[in-house]
Amino acid sequence: MINVVVTYDWIVIGAGMTGASLAYELSQQNFKVLLLEKDSQPNNATVYSYGGLAYWSGTDDLTHALGQESIELHRHLTEELAGDTEFRELDLVLTIDRQEDPETVAQQYDCFAVTPELLSVQDACVLEPLLNPNAISGALKLPQGHIHAQKTTEAYIQAFKRNGGELIYEQVNTLLHQGENAVGVATQSNSYYAENIVVCAGGLSQELLQQSNIEIKNYFTHAQLIITPPVDLELGTLVMPAVQQRFSLEAGVTEINAATSENFLEETPSKFILDPGAVQFLDGSLCLGQISAFSTNSKPDVDLAAAEALIREQVGNVLPLLEDIPGKCHSCLVAFNNQGIALVGNVPERTGLYLFSGFTSTLVFAPVLARRFAHWITGREDQVMEQLQSILNKSTK
Repeated sequence: MINVVVTYDWIVIGAGMTGASLAYELSQQNFKVLLLEKDSQPNNATVYSYGGLAYWSGTDDLTHALGQESIELHRHLTEELAGDTEFRELDLVLTIDRQEDPETVAQQYDCFAVTPELLSVQDACVLEPLLNPNAISGALKLPQGHIHAQKTTEAYIQAFKRNGGELIYEQVNTLLHQGENAVGVATQSNSYYAENIVVCAGGLSQELLQQSNIEIKNYFTHAQLIITPPVDLELGTLVMPAVQQRFSLEAGVTEINAATSENFLEETPSKFILDPGAVQFLDGSLCLGQISAFSTNSKPDVDLAAAEALIREQVGNVLPLLEDIPGKCHSCLVAFNNQGIALVGNVPERTGLYLFSGFTSTLVFAPVLARRFAHWITGREDQVMEQLQSILNKSTK
């Protein structure tokens, strides 16, 4: 039996965008919060994020409303947090492969909250001069928000600390329980106790829950992408393919044989995809990517040289001047689920244990749902949170 001395109201595990935004919002409600992060120099999905805010992509009343709520939050977040998120609004160019029919592809976007503008090859290249006109049959244009995800996360953390929150850099190894009650966490050198624990550990959330015999349909992919230093070339838009394969990969993940090899690039195409895209940040650096690969192994042997070659080849086909720009290829885990927009709420049959992970669009949904979560657990009624709790309940294996 654990001799529990409760020190905190909440322990938040993971200080990426999800954990940082939730820790801040909990501290805004005057809870005593401990934020635990395994890396003092982050190496996670937040660090390697494109930073895009696809607030236009709602397909039903819930996602439409949350998208609008999100863009309004982001427009004022720099002022609220007293830290620059580098928020801006720019054009998103969704390129249509030369083998695809533009009208057919455009029809696939009729379900979204904002209808894109279909551009000819010529108009697309006027909007984004770095495009290769011979690689596309047209493009879709949409309004897009954009932030620097890591700077936004750091702004959340600093605001959290000003609220009296505590940040400690230690990796959580074990969730501590008394019966079905979550009471704390253990790291390699310490144990910490709280009334409530919330797992925001991104791609490592599944592994941490499994150690406590909790099976939830929260998965991860391995993303590989290239980050460059500041360059003189100017990319005026955020460029992505109109037909993105990542969502198909994630939707069918339960059908993939778990016995995958250690090297994704030797696997069949069903186990990894590449959606060629690029974005440039305000300092002139670029993010080029990205490969998404599925494996049950959280620490595989990733061939970054082979990944970089593939990314450069396909990005270079669409944006030729970016193919040979110096940069370094990185790999990180990206959490996802195929049950709904996120897995958020109280873990079924575990008192005091919560999950905040598996977002389909983290930068759009995590900040607004962190705010709603913090209000909800204080007793405020919220139909969105109740809906998400229902999704989480159904995701238990």
